[in-house]
Amino acid sequence: MEQQSRRKTSTLAAGAAVGIAIGAWSMRKVADFANKPRTSSLIDWDHAREIATRMNVEGALTATERESLNAYYDDLVQKCIPIIESYTGVVLPPADERTFAFDRVDWINANLEGFQRMFAPIEAMQEEKIRTSTISRAFSGVNQSLMSYEVGTLLGYMARRVMGQYDLAMFGREPVADPGKLYFVEPNIRGIERKLGMPKEDFRMWLALHETTHVFEFEAHPWVRQHFNALLERYMQFLQQDTEFLKQGMRGLKVFANRIRNSSDEETQANSWMEALMDQDQRTLFNEMQAMMSVIEGYSNHVMNAVGKDLLPRYDEISRKFEERQAMRSQADILFGKLTGLNVKLEQYRQGEEFIDAVVEKRGHAFAYRVWDKPEHLPTMAELKDPDIWIHRIETLTTA
Repeated sequence: MEQQSRRKTSTLAAGAAVGIAIGAWSMRKVADFANKPRTSSLIDWDHAREIATRMNVEGALTATERESLNAYYDDLVQKCIPIIESYTGVVLPPADERTFAFDRVDWINANLEGFQRMFAPIEAMQEEKIRTSTISRAFSGVNQSLMSYEVGTLLGYMARRVMGQYDLAMFGREPVADPGKLYFVEPNIRGIERKLGMPKEDFRMWLALHETTHVFEFEAHPWVRQHFNALLERYMQFLQQDTEFLKQGMRGLKVFANRIRNSSDEETQANSWMEALMDQDQRTLFNEMQAMMSVIEGYSNHVMNAVGKDLLPRYDEISRKFEERQAMRSQADILFGKLTGLNVKLEQYRQGEEFIDAVVEKRGHAFAYRVWDKPEHLPTMAELKDPDIWIHRIETLTTA
């Protein structure tokens, strides 16, 4: 018994020694991680760029290719402008150097800059909080690493799928009156051409029509960019508030737990996990933004369908193949869409197109175009689902 007791004591002592050693090693690792040189920002933008770029090293454009493609896409856009002007009855203000051919890394760099501008208010708030304890610095480092990885992965994934983009030049980088920029991501366009057997010239004109319509929506109606910018700024203020909750540990987490619990009971219900983390005011604003984006995308699709069939002999074939591409997504794409909320956006964009089509059928294009008169004429999410409600509201405003 005495020998067993000595063995037990010896085992406990050895275990304690090992535990102390592991604890000391762990604390050194935590301290090393906490004291590792890093920016004080919420996101390490250089690291996010590195992650996104590593996912997209292939398909780089040479300077000669880029110059030639810039001129090619600019020519397509210039051909689209009078066609859209004729259909909409609106003349687009002239603009130089609007159109650019990008490879995937170009697109990442351009959009990373946009992300930085959006997160600037939260970054500023983060830098005001100087953490002194090792655990606090370590937690801050873990949070920064996770955020940087998420932003980098999202940008890297999107860089492989986006074919065209209209850059709004948000948050004061340029005067509101200045034109935005059109990006055409050449490696992705080539990939879809090959994969789906698209006719090169018609397919690129098809893309140019869609993106050039966005130019009309924003640049022919300056209030659109101002209004959307204001919505984004309000949304970022909400994110600032939520960042403060996350700093409060368990007390802050309880705030989000209560939101999830109450999300199904509130008047404005959550349609995704992202919305479930919002309070009712945030979700109302989010839905307003989604409704606006749905109309922007939906109207662009409507214009493409209205003028494309007369312009492009193989228009129906291109549209059909593109729709099939959207439907035949991989399981990884579907999962990514669910995690990021992108699948919800695609569905809402379809609602936007159906809304515009329905209004045009019932009241004509001139009436549907009134969505671009002023912010009060934009439809709500409920009106997108039932265009008759919007039609009645606009007619009432006209006669009032």
